[in-house]
Amino acid sequence: MSAVAAFYAGSGGLVAALEEALDTAGVDRSALRAVDLGPVDEFHIRGRVATLEIAEALAVGAGSRVLDLGSGLGGPARTVAEVTGCTVVGIDLTPEFCEAATVLSSWTDLSDRTDFRTGDATRTGLHDAAFDAAMTVHVAMNIADKPGLYAEAFRTLRPGGRFVVYDVLQGEGGDVHYPVPWANDPTTSFLATPEETRVLLADAGFELVAESDSSDASLAWFREVRERIKNEGPPPVSFAAFLGESFPQMAANQVANLAERRIRTVTFICRKPA
Repeated sequence: MSAVAAFYAGSGGLVAALEEALDTAGVDRSALRAVDLGPVDEFHIRGRVATLEIAEALAVGAGSRVLDLGSGLGGPARTVAEVTGCTVVGIDLTPEFCEAATVLSSWTDLSDRTDFRTGDATRTGLHDAAFDAAMTVHVAMNIADKPGLYAEAFRTLRPGGRFVVYDVLQGEGGDVHYPVPWANDPTTSFLATPEETRVLLADAGFELVAESDSSDASLAWFREVRERIKNEGPPPVSFAAFLGESFPQMAANQVANLAERRIRTVTFICRKPA
């Protein structure tokens, strides 16, 4: 098992833990929608708001096929499938995440439009030009082989297809405070700068359609979440609970990293030339 996979791997029983948490919160699993699972499965900065922006940027609809590289628990995949009508194939290095993502899709009646597979995002084994669009959400921070990641997205996209990258990048403010939600220390954290990412995407063959820095909005979002938890308590079901005792420090470091411009959140909308 790689160091990155080991960081995300639990002790087993993630699905059972989710079931117990939902039951304790009085949530009827037979009536769930993708939006209901946001605190659990959209565990990226700005959550579902950011995912809806990605869904729009992908420019897909019913009948389209989308590839999600580093799909985690499948939250972005389910949201994109639900709001656009497309089908999504998710690839993730962590088998337990893929198992849980499949179960969560069954709970939200999206099994027919999502398919989660364990694999390496830099070597998926999928066919060339098999997808109309692709996305990656807070993934490249854990991947040293970024040329391989972006080359795989390019290879699997049809000509004219869009690739949307929403990632945490290295800022100009200095070294990152650890631990953070994607790494306990620098050994499994591989942040690129915005400038480096632009070059990597161009080297892979992509045309840059648009780029947006959401760092200020990300910091405001973190502060709003922190204030809400302070006033109302944590949500009854949240992925934060599965990160263990280190999560409060991780969250505090995220706020500090954004405030001190040690990290940036940036979205790149790219296109494979027709």
